[in-house]
Amino acid sequence: MDGIFVMKGKLQEIYAQHSMVFDKGVQFIVALLAFYMINNNVGFMKAAASPVVILALSVICTFFPIIMTVIAATALILVHMYAVSIAVLAVTAVVFLIMYIFYFRLTPKMAVVVLLMPIAFAFNIPFVVPLAYALVSTPVCMVAVVFGTIVYFMMEYVKKAAPGITGSGLSGIMTQSTEYLKQVFQDKEMWIIIAAFLLAFLVAYSIRRQSMNHAWKAAAVAGAIINIVVNIVGDMVLGVHTSYASLAAGSIAAVIVGLVLELMFFSVDYTRSENMQFEDDEYYYYVKAVPKISVAKPEKTVKRINGRRETEIIDTESVRNRRHEREGRLDRAGERLAGRSGAGHVRGDSRQR
Repeated sequence: MDGIFVMKGKLQEIYAQHSMVFDKGVQFIVALLAFYMINNNVGFMKAAASPVVILALSVICTFFPIIMTVIAATALILVHMYAVSIAVLAVTAVVFLIMYIFYFRLTPKMAVVVLLMPIAFAFNIPFVVPLAYALVSTPVCMVAVVFGTIVYFMMEYVKKAAPGITGSGLSGIMTQSTEYLKQVFQDKEMWIIIAAFLLAFLVAYSIRRQSMNHAWKAAAVAGAIINIVVNIVGDMVLGVHTSYASLAAGSIAAVIVGLVLELMFFSVDYTRSENMQFEDDEYYYYVKAVPKISVAKPEKTVKRINGRRETEIIDTESVRNRRHEREGRLDRAGERLAGRSGAGHVRGDSRQR
């Protein structure tokens, strides 16, 4: 685990240094997936469904706030609806207008959720988005979750019903509009999924905010269980066919994403938690302090190996001879010094006489 936390710290440092690049890269990928998903489902106007158009829109939206990507996606959907029918275009525009009125009033900063929901549905993991935001955000983002779900089911209906949408004149437009609204907003499957998302979100959010140990893990598992139970109950009571394999796979994927989010945003050591009590003149305070996990970076020790070491073969006999010669020279030098000092004493004695 220490290695995982060290890697997490390195990733955080890299992101802090290049946050703008990473944010714009993610925004480009989200825009590209959203536009591709729209054209893949309701790409009725061939000119707008071109890969060149998708790439160009994605690049342009990358340099603007995320809300511009939502507006561009809305415009792209309306263009394709126009290719189907004027009635479908009118109803879709009115629905989007109502959504935007509530959206801009309540969740202007949750634009990415509206884009992520249809993308998650396309990958059969729709519960990943509400569970992830239940762990890292507030209940206000449920509005964006509901809007994104409705947009996906609108596109699904138009995709299936487009070949059968016929009729002209005012009566034909009214018939098409009524049938469109009826089929979309009376879809039992859509409302069961929305109910499952909302209940699971509230349960996961409530558990995540508790002071219990491993609250994030418990919240992820509880939210997944609620999602599965609500969908199964809806299947049994209302007769809505639900793919249990996709439901289980999406819930497991959501739990895995929740565990990754806990590792990235809420890494704590529950073994060293402390319960403390404070008081002032009016209140008693009971506080549970749980320390964050911090792993020191391993220090690198660099050894420098200098130049090549050479081995010298030494002849002991020659060394001994050189030592004897050195000792002999020292002895002879000592004798000369002694002889000079003796001669000096003799001269001194003769002078005294």
